[in-house]
Amino acid sequence: MSDRLSSSNEAPGGDKVSGDGLPIPIEIGLTAAIVAIENNEPLILTASGGSAGLGLPYGPFDAISHRTLEIGLRAWVEEQTGLRLGYVEQLYTFGDRGRHARIGDTDVHVASIGYLALTRAVDNAARAAGATFEPWYRFFPWEDWREQRPAIIERSIIPELTTWANQAEQPDTARALARKDRVRLYFGIDGAQWDEERVLDRYELLYEAGLIEEARRDGRPAALARAKLPPLGVAMRFDHRRILATAIARLRAKLKYRPVVFELLPPEFTLTELQHTVEAISGRHLHKQNFRRLVEAGKLVEPTGEMSTRTGGRPAALFRFRREVLQERPAPGLRVRGRR
Repeated sequence: MSDRLSSSNEAPGGDKVSGDGLPIPIEIGLTAAIVAIENNEPLILTASGGSAGLGLPYGPFDAISHRTLEIGLRAWVEEQTGLRLGYVEQLYTFGDRGRHARIGDTDVHVASIGYLALTRAVDNAARAAGATFEPWYRFFPWEDWREQRPAIIERSIIPELTTWANQAEQPDTARALARKDRVRLYFGIDGAQWDEERVLDRYELLYEAGLIEEARRDGRPAALARAKLPPLGVAMRFDHRRILATAIARLRAKLKYRPVVFELLPPEFTLTELQHTVEAISGRHLHKQNFRRLVEAGKLVEPTGEMSTRTGGRPAALFRFRREVLQERPAPGLRVRGRR
């Protein structure tokens, strides 16, 4: 941490100043978790940061050129990637000191406003230099339960977290739950149910235990004390994997009470395509007939009267999102239940 950020005091007027008496510079950044679906896989748009590794697209907010934060986000995403964003939602402001993890850094402190954005235009991003869509389960392999409980949980995560939890000499009074309880609840062991929305809780637990590369890079004692780290997904620069975890958790929760899934589908789709998209986002395998009954009961879609042959198998009926449902009830989502 630089002296400019770590040794601040109050100026007479109440402003924070650094050790040399200068105001601490703060910049507002805009970071986008841009999600798409292709071949039944959830993808996230990444931008190469050279030696810093992969990260999410981000850029500064220009208060002169951009009337609002969202306008700024849309403008530079289109400029950098060729994408015109559809659905955009603000997530959270990530402003922790040291979040850029550069030892001795004396640059401005960046407070980044994270956004979740959804797009169908996967191919357009190829125009962006260094921007590619990557499967998000590369970064969170323990979150993909579509086939079965991921082997990485039992093989690499639970043994390490159990050891870390047992090392606690006394209860952590600053937290409502002890280490062992968080491991049990967040990773669904010892009788606890897996909750797919706890993506951020799981990531932050792995970070706190020093089990991921970002913890070592940021100088976390638990990580530095280890001879080596288990290979738990691909690391991202800065705190971008934390921002992505927040975006995934928000989108998984949103599926249940907002029809956001249709922002990721073409205007016309089959029920199988709809199911695969919901499974890709939630990381859960869904029972086919139960899912179709749920969709029918929710009156979220309507038939187009056309058939699709693009799967190469038997023709399947095409559907479209029934927009009238937005006027009929306040929370038109898909409250799906997966098989475990």
